[in-house]
Parts: sequence; C-alpha cells; structure tokens
Amino acid sequence: MRGIVRPRLLVGLCFLLGSSFLLAGCGGASGGQGGGLTGKIAVEGSSTVQPITQVASELFGQEEPNVKFEIGGAGTSDGFEAFCDAKTQISDASRPIEIEELSACEKSNVQFIEILVAYDGISIVVNKQNDWATDITSEELKTMWEPAAQDKITKWSQVRSSWPDRELSLFGPGTESGTFDFFTDKINGEEDASRSDYQASEDDNVLVQGVAGDENALGYFGYSYYETNKDKLKALALDGVKPSAETIKSGDYPLSRPLFIYVNIQDLKKNKALQQFVGYYVSSQNLDKIVEAAKYVTLPSNLEKAARTQFQDRVTGSAFDGEGQPKGGDIVTAYGKMQ
Repeated sequence: MRGIVRPRLLVGLCFLLGSSFLLAGCGGASGGQGGGLTGKIAVEGSSTVQPITQVASELFGQEEPNVKFEIGGAGTSDGFEAFCDAKTQISDASRPIEIEELSACEKSNVQFIEILVAYDGISIVVNKQNDWATDITSEELKTMWEPAAQDKITKWSQVRSSWPDRELSLFGPGTESGTFDFFTDKINGEEDASRSDYQASEDDNVLVQGVAGDENALGYFGYSYYETNKDKLKALALDGVKPSAETIKSGDYPLSRPLFIYVNIQDLKKNKALQQFVGYYVSSQNLDKIVEAAKYVTLPSNLEKAARTQFQDRVTGSAFDGEGQPKGGDIVTAYGKMQ
C-alpha cells in the first residue's frame, strides 16, 4: 500500500481548515457534552461512504473521546445484512436499500432513518502512463464489462480500433459493493450483470494500487479515491464529461449518484452517543466540511435540508421504491412526500 493514501482525515486536520471550522467542527457542536459521553457505535457498509463517516467520527472523537467507533467497509450489501440483523447502528450505503433488504429489516423489526450525506461520481480511471485513452463512452464500457465480454474482450484495440493492441487489465469492486450494483445497472442495463474475469476487491485502496501499478489497467471506484490518488491515476471523460465536483453535483456526469447513511431508530432512542454523533454529522455547521474533507461532493442546499429534516423529525423508511428509483420521479419530490 506504500504511496496509496486512503481518503480519511489526518490528525489535526480541523486546525488546517480555519478558525470557523475550529469552532463549529472541533468544539461545542455535539450538544455541549464536553467529553462526558460514553458508548459504542458500530458502522458497516460501503467502502465509498466509509471515508466520510471516518472523518465525522474522528472530528466528533476530538470532542467526545470516550465514544468508541467500529467502522467497516465490507460493502453496501454486507452492511445492510449486518444492519438488518441489528448488529450495527449505522449502515453506510452507496445505493438505496433494496427490496430484499427492506424485507430483512422488517422481519427483524429494524426501523431506520435514511439520510443523504453526499454525492459521488463513479470514476473510470487508467494508469498515469496510459497515453492513448482520454475518454470513453458508456457503450465502450459495456463492451468491456458486460458478461459477454468474459474471456473475449482482452485487448484495448477490441474496444476502440485506434487504441493499441495491448492487454486489457480490469479492476473493479466485488459483488457485495453498492458501486458494483450501481455501475452494472447503469452501464450493462442490469444489476449484477458483469464479466467476472477481472481483479475484484471490496477495498478501494487495493483497486487504486492495482491500476497505479499496471500501465494496461482500467478500473472504477468512488470519486474520492481518484481525487486522493490523482498523482498516480488518470480519470477518463465519460460520454464527453469528466468527473468533477461541478459535473457530479449538477448530474451532468453520467455516473453521479447519492450516498447515504441508514440509522437504526430504536438504537437512536436509547443510545445518547449515537444521537449526538448523527446530529453532529448532519448539522449545518459540519456536513459540508466533513464531505469536503473526505473529498466527496456536497449536496445541493435543498437536499441537504431534506437530509437534516429526516433526522430531526425522525422520519422512517426509504424515499426509494426498493428498485433504486425515487418515489415520485426525483429525489427532492420523494423526500418532500415523506416529510
């Protein structure tokens, strides 16, 4: 892992973000507990969302050092499995909860609050030494990644004739990842529909390392991991649009997506540390700064307000239909109807 930096907060970061964050993010924002809180908070789920929750926990921990965190990044699907089995209090997710997971939570009597925290744009990256590819289309990605490509599409030249006759090395998330689910649905037209002869990992740092070490590589993962390692990676424009904070936030980048945390409301009622932490995480003083520190994209003001209302009013359930689509046609409408 030498030279590969996981996108997470470094010690003392709050002092580098200026005096306003020193006041809002490093003291006094968690309800005036003054370090008196104790307890444990278990988080599992998306490796994409993990850096954001990690930043939030480290800043919160500077104020409440006796609250202990366990934050895993096993993947969105594994995260929901643990969450719906009441083994965690928070589930990090890079996609909305699905029908089977909703059913599992219902069977276990786990009610939850769904909270938007940020936007991401799944970045298509190549090795920094790649001097032939600067852009790619969704159709070319499908040619590379669809199930029919397995053991057949093995050269760059098979995807675009002007590209060299070089081996194509592919790196991507494992099947438990919400990034895998979102990518396969958007690019291949069906969730879980993907070739399997690629180098897979639920740890995005492993994917970064793989692409950075292979001139013939192409991979995909969350925007933060590209931003943190852009000295080693090159992001391709997709359908003519490069991933950036602006294109992701506007939705112009084709693989833009919302990121979530899911909070067990039963635990929220009885775990004061959890109450204070989530309130700190999504507060107007902290959320944008946390997201920016983790190198993700902040929410538009109307969605950030909706996310905060979900928590403050303890609104349970999902704004999505279990198939990944917002109820009512768009996210703003879906959350508006819930509230």
